[in-house]
Amino acid sequence: MSKKSMNLFVILALLSSMILASCAGTAGEESGVAADVDPNGQTVSFWHVWGTGATGEGLTAIVDDFNATNEWGITVEAVDQGGYSDLEDAMNAAIQSGDLPNVVVGYTNALDTWNSVGTLVDINEYINDPTYGLTEDEIADYYTGAWSSGLNAAGVRVGFPHGQSENVLFYNSGWAKDLGFDSAPANWAEFKEQACAASAANMSDDNPNNDGTGGLVMYTGASNVASWIFAAGGDMLNEAKDGYDFTSDAAVATAEFWWDLWNEGCAFAVEGYSNPEFASRQALFAMSSTAGYTYQADAFEAEGAIQDEWGFIPFPAKDSGAGAVNAYAQNSAIVNTTPEQNLASWLFIKWFTSPEVNARWIEASAYFPIRVSAVDLLSDYIAENPLWGTGIDLLPLGVAEPAWSSWSTVRRSTGDTFSAILQGSREDIPGLLEELNVTAAEAMEELQ
Repeated sequence: MSKKSMNLFVILALLSSMILASCAGTAGEESGVAADVDPNGQTVSFWHVWGTGATGEGLTAIVDDFNATNEWGITVEAVDQGGYSDLEDAMNAAIQSGDLPNVVVGYTNALDTWNSVGTLVDINEYINDPTYGLTEDEIADYYTGAWSSGLNAAGVRVGFPHGQSENVLFYNSGWAKDLGFDSAPANWAEFKEQACAASAANMSDDNPNNDGTGGLVMYTGASNVASWIFAAGGDMLNEAKDGYDFTSDAAVATAEFWWDLWNEGCAFAVEGYSNPEFASRQALFAMSSTAGYTYQADAFEAEGAIQDEWGFIPFPAKDSGAGAVNAYAQNSAIVNTTPEQNLASWLFIKWFTSPEVNARWIEASAYFPIRVSAVDLLSDYIAENPLWGTGIDLLPLGVAEPAWSSWSTVRRSTGDTFSAILQGSREDIPGLLEELNVTAAEAMEELQ
């Protein structure tokens, strides 16, 4: 059992008796929105991770606006909890002490863990409520990747999105044109052709210091693995969507494609972030979150950088199609306290994610919008940040990673497995993926 799994197991063990007692005490009560619930005058404690800089200032202004204008007299108290790890520690302690917030930001795997011990509300109850919920048109306005990101294996909505970033390919189109390519790769064959051409160019030039570079910067993190699997039309789940499967056609194809790139010299690894390599024609492609684009832009201004045209492209489809990006949605959860506070919490989340307020949040945070209608409200911001704006066109291609508590453990095992795949023989791939399936199943079993 990994350290993270052990931590989660301990949390579940410590809380089981408390949660069972709580459930027993509320058995038969309606957990959804009741017609006679009155949210007027409620105070909502909102735990978040954006306490500093322009993002923190923007959040404060948004919360102040809600407090001053909402028709129910609800007061939201925004409490910065530091980073995500700090917040998770604080939330785990709060569950044990009973001194809970009402709304909490978190990664979906953490949210699913808290939901598994009865701490969270299924937000579907509020989305579908005839009085306070969302219309079909409003639901259709959300980007698919962001909308699906907060659903766990049982279909419970443990989180509601309020912003997103994307795992994309950084593509040096300027260098690609010099190599003879007029457009970004549309499939894996074209991607390999361009990556290998870049590697060959660096191997054959008069600079021995860049030998072994040029193609794709390879980092075997699970988000990168998932991105290629998504682009191949698959995911990491079995057909029933109640467990993992890393032996699917898409997962096997990804493993084999990576092995070919690595062992044919068309991909290479670096220590740390790949920003310097990408900015100096040592990498034609780099896998990265759009949240890191400002750091990459800065790298192009550093000494030794080569001024090139570059931007975001999706992970290309295996054979044909639009490809995919990995949607990193930021989610908030409603902590189950009282019916009145639960409803007040939903009303704040609903307002926070309305198109106008979502656009304000995007300008403050530099995340991407979760709603299509918010894009029209960001025209000035896009004009001021044209590179960021290229990511807008990729949002419809977003696919979310599993919102499962076990994903924390499985993520690490996925990265380890794909590292082993690169270092082994091609014939090892089926066995290594089978072993990953076993590890993933054990992680799910541990956390049930």
